[in-house]
Amino acid sequence: MLLRVEDLKTYFHTRDGAARAVDGVSFEIDAGETYALVGESGCGKSVTALSIIQLVPQPAGHYAGGRILYKDRDLLRLPEAEKRAMRGHDISMIFQEPMTSLNPVFTVGYQLMEPLRRHQYLDKHAARLRAVELLGQVNIPDPEQRFGEYPHQLSGGMKQRVMIAMAMACEPGLLIADEPTTALDVTIQVQILELMKELQKKKGTAILLITHDLAVVAETADRVGVMYAGRIVESGSRDQIIRNPSHPYTVKLMQSLPRGEARSDALQTIEGRVPPSTRYPAWCRFADRCHMVHDACRTVDPVLLSLEENHAAACILYEETRPGGKIAPAEVRKAVPAVPRAEAPTSGEVLVRIEGLKVHFPIKKGVFKHTVGHVKAVDGVDLSFKRGKTIAVVGESGCGKTTLGKALLQLVRPTAGRVWVGDTDLTTLSRGDLHPFRRRLQVIFQDPYSALNPRMMVGEIVMEGMQAHGIGRNRAEREDRVQELLPKVGLDPDMIHRYPHEFSGGQRQRIGIARCLAVDPDFIVCDEATSALDVSVQAQIINLLAELQKSMGLTYLFITHNLGVVEYLADEVAVMYLGRIVEQGSTAEVFKSPKHPYTRALLSAVPQIDPASGVEKIRLGGDVPSPVRPPAGCHFNPRCPEVMPRCKVAYPDVYDVGGTHACACYLYDPSEAVGAKAAEKEGGASGAAGEA
Repeated sequence: MLLRVEDLKTYFHTRDGAARAVDGVSFEIDAGETYALVGESGCGKSVTALSIIQLVPQPAGHYAGGRILYKDRDLLRLPEAEKRAMRGHDISMIFQEPMTSLNPVFTVGYQLMEPLRRHQYLDKHAARLRAVELLGQVNIPDPEQRFGEYPHQLSGGMKQRVMIAMAMACEPGLLIADEPTTALDVTIQVQILELMKELQKKKGTAILLITHDLAVVAETADRVGVMYAGRIVESGSRDQIIRNPSHPYTVKLMQSLPRGEARSDALQTIEGRVPPSTRYPAWCRFADRCHMVHDACRTVDPVLLSLEENHAAACILYEETRPGGKIAPAEVRKAVPAVPRAEAPTSGEVLVRIEGLKVHFPIKKGVFKHTVGHVKAVDGVDLSFKRGKTIAVVGESGCGKTTLGKALLQLVRPTAGRVWVGDTDLTTLSRGDLHPFRRRLQVIFQDPYSALNPRMMVGEIVMEGMQAHGIGRNRAEREDRVQELLPKVGLDPDMIHRYPHEFSGGQRQRIGIARCLAVDPDFIVCDEATSALDVSVQAQIINLLAELQKSMGLTYLFITHNLGVVEYLADEVAVMYLGRIVEQGSTAEVFKSPKHPYTRALLSAVPQIDPASGVEKIRLGGDVPSPVRPPAGCHFNPRCPEVMPRCKVAYPDVYDVGGTHACACYLYDPSEAVGAKAAEKEGGASGAAGEA
């Protein structure tokens, strides 16, 4: 046994009393094993990790009980000097946000050399050689050059790989990975996860994986612990948790996942939120949110009960002494009936149309700021949005998705092209003439934390747009409208006098949605509206968007890298790469029979909740090229596994591949026999993959 955590309690001193962030957690990890901790934000996962590596901030935080045994040494009782020697050498950690974890004033190489010199006692030259070698091992191209670069010069995926290189530099026995792939594209995510597996296999490193992505858990973990309100409420092998979840909380987490095959049903949600750690009840902490709750749940604090070998759940439902006797886990899984999903009516009317849209940002240098080039963020996009429908734009970071949304809204003025709303071209309007269209076209921003003014109360935030557009005759009338609107987005009307910091992430996102709805929009750009949310809160927001679309006839441009959400929510999909759309069609066409090699790679990289799904990963080399100097010919050709000589000469036309499905790839050029044969071959293969 490499690590044993026994009844760990980590508390924090607060004005409201002791915050019991970790309140009696026990688990074990063997050498070479991956143990996953899953659960919503606020459950205590990250504090558990910080406790193990002894980085809990003090004096606010303290260990109120328990033991952390690493190779039979209790880390809680080590002198501070030994703890410093242990960090990075025996136990390393990949932090959740690489940009804030890497020091912006030091080069990547300097930061990578630091643990080597501190723990391995290498001289400067040897440390440099080893650092460059590590960068190569984590698949960073041109490691010699990257060694001398600063964090801001690297992409998100590269920064995360640098963090992995730093964590693995001294070949630790235990690697703690705190949400290592949360903010990454699926193609980068699969590279990071495979890299961790490879390093684990070579070095025999144990991994403690902290995540709320259950599909990542299904693909990587050996054993799983489900945390809720500072405790582990269910533990077992990966297959036991994924295939046979037994605690009501785990069941609802699994049922909250968006799946394409369940498009006709609303997602299951977990109402309410994790109770504050200063006010945990004396009984079951999940009782107020549980779909199986009964009177006994509010009298007993449940303990972990064995359900089968190595599988346990802390739930009174499995107590022999329960009134009515214990029940089978299968009954818990069947207790939540499916609810039909709201379907929006559509008239076929085109509400918004984009023609040949381009957004090129000039690059200026020198004293006189001469233009020396352009960043071609959006480079010729055509899209039509029908009223009541959702078009999802997907692709890796840097492909131009967000810029496309901003250009549609005229938050960024296009370089060329047209944006039609009815018979009006927005690109020709002055700022004053755009004002009435600001009401009709709204946006939900990615980060609900920074999108709301912290100095304004919720009522003022929601009323701000109403006042700007002359909605409501006076403040009292606008306040009445806000109080009618908040229940529609799942918020209490009494919340209008509270500030944003008093709300959870999901509630802040609901406030952002209420702010949009307050001005009666027709069209909403949802820019990564669910990416920062737990799976349970994500389900609530998705259901809310679907219900609002049905009741108000809203049209959505949904920008995301979460392809599971796209398959569940969107009517059409546009796949974007380096400023251009490379494939477009209905959701069923794109997901069941992807044509473009880039689309196939994206879909293959999506983690599967069923580990036996048999979907073969397509690995793309390198990163998205710079939009300043896109490759000649097809922009995807340097990374394409199906590249042909002509791909490097000219950009392909858009070819019709059946139905509403179109693809910009020479594989589907009917004018050439080779291309036609390749198209037939690839079409059959991709269709089989989609069915699989």
